[in-house]
Amino acid sequence: MQPSVKIFSGTVSQYLAEAIAKAAGKKLSEVSIQKFSDGEFQPVFKESVRGDHVFLVQSTCAPTDNLMELLMMIDAARRASAGYITAVIPYYGFARQDRKDRPRVSIASKLIANLLTEAGADRVMTMDLHAPQIQGFFDIPVDHLDSSAIFIPYIENLKLDNFIFAAPDVGSTNRVREVASYFGAEMVICDKYRKKANEVGSMTVIGDVKGKNVILIDDICDTAGTLCKAASILMEKGALSVRAFCTHPVLSGKAYENINNSVLEKLVVCDTMPLKGESDKIEVLTSAQLFAIAIKNTFENKSITSLFAHKPKLV
Repeated sequence: MQPSVKIFSGTVSQYLAEAIAKAAGKKLSEVSIQKFSDGEFQPVFKESVRGDHVFLVQSTCAPTDNLMELLMMIDAARRASAGYITAVIPYYGFARQDRKDRPRVSIASKLIANLLTEAGADRVMTMDLHAPQIQGFFDIPVDHLDSSAIFIPYIENLKLDNFIFAAPDVGSTNRVREVASYFGAEMVICDKYRKKANEVGSMTVIGDVKGKNVILIDDICDTAGTLCKAASILMEKGALSVRAFCTHPVLSGKAYENINNSVLEKLVVCDTMPLKGESDKIEVLTSAQLFAIAIKNTFENKSITSLFAHKPKLV
């Protein structure tokens, strides 16, 4: 008997898992998260997964219960004799802790890679890791999807004239350069200095944006401090407008206040995690179709390269 595909979801990604399953032409399989009075919980699969290819959808955003839920679902699936287990992690939390940038700190993203592997995951599927080299922390296959497959069609439909791309910090340079090369467009860099985490000390624009419609691209929008400061400086340098595209809407602290009071015309994000609030300036694009195709191709042993490889336009 051929193994079948079964898609399950943790608590925080239920909305996205349902959309992924629908886009994949599947019904979302049922898992119950039983909770106890002391805060402990236990995932229970409501159907057999023996020999099946199981996809477990869960972002590991705060709180850490979301990570623990995923680890326990992987463990439960392994102990229930699932044939192959893929952890689908739209947003890979703790990815910013990918190195020792000061003494006596944890490399948390490596620790989580170890936990996922030890729990029993055979494969990890995620999108826009903060540091692409995190793929190397795993000794199992990692499918690293690219949000540009979602953002590029949206940008094309804007039909903007005289536009230019911008990296809100040096770390985003490669990501922005790939999208800019697709359009045959130029790019600028906003070089920032941080006083401390989540607080930008100073910022300098490298490049000319005068008379341009600027498109900022980044992977994570946390407090939105960097984005809003970059947008303000770009407008001061003569930009006509500034839009921002960020994959993961962490949006913590004063993020919504910062965005609403900023010169940003629009912040476009993906649905890799649920929004904590509302803003007329924020637009959400779904990643369900992208993950659904990746899941289908993975199960059928097909390549997923076409989902993130974009050839530069001829100029």
